[in-house]
Amino acid sequence: MAYTTTALLKSYMGVTASTDDTLLSLCIDRAQSTIESYTNRLFEASADTTRKYTPIIDRIGSGMGFNGSLIDDYTIDLDYDLISITSITNGDGNAVPTASVITLPLNFTPAYAVRIKQASGYFWTYTGSPEASVSIVGRWGYSLTAPANIVQATLRLASQMYRQRDGSPDLGNSIISADGSTIVTSAMSRDIEALLKPYRRRS
Repeated sequence: MAYTTTALLKSYMGVTASTDDTLLSLCIDRAQSTIESYTNRLFEASADTTRKYTPIIDRIGSGMGFNGSLIDDYTIDLDYDLISITSITNGDGNAVPTASVITLPLNFTPAYAVRIKQASGYFWTYTGSPEASVSIVGRWGYSLTAPANIVQATLRLASQMYRQRDGSPDLGNSIISADGSTIVTSAMSRDIEALLKPYRRRS
């Protein structure tokens, strides 16, 4: 689903005609894709999806980590934001009950790691090849629905993209030279960057 709607974008821009509805919808899609690429995050998880992980440790050095891999016998470092877990299948094909795991950080989402409770008697393992043998099914993303700042950034960027269709400058993305000329300075305006910077994923 999109982070905003064509109707909301039209209201934001003061557009009443339906002539460009298809183009406006395309601008929303492009804006959303740009935001996700810039932040390296998904801001809406409307359905469960599955991601795979490798239960193996570098026994010589420290745990692998930070690449969707095992940090220790109990903790898997995630390569993507996790909101909630529906089910887990260990590398040996057996289920790991969701009550036997916690997500890190405690009490906050999104999670960056899944840790098996040591008292549960479970640990990450595999049979045969370890690569991508653990399956975690759940809601993957930063949030179930887009936060208000992400909705605003989507509206702002989609509006900017729409207005560029006929070469019109986006004043929020421009500076004025000494002779009064408008100079477009970057593909994304500073106010949009300010909205998005706190959400950028570092790894």
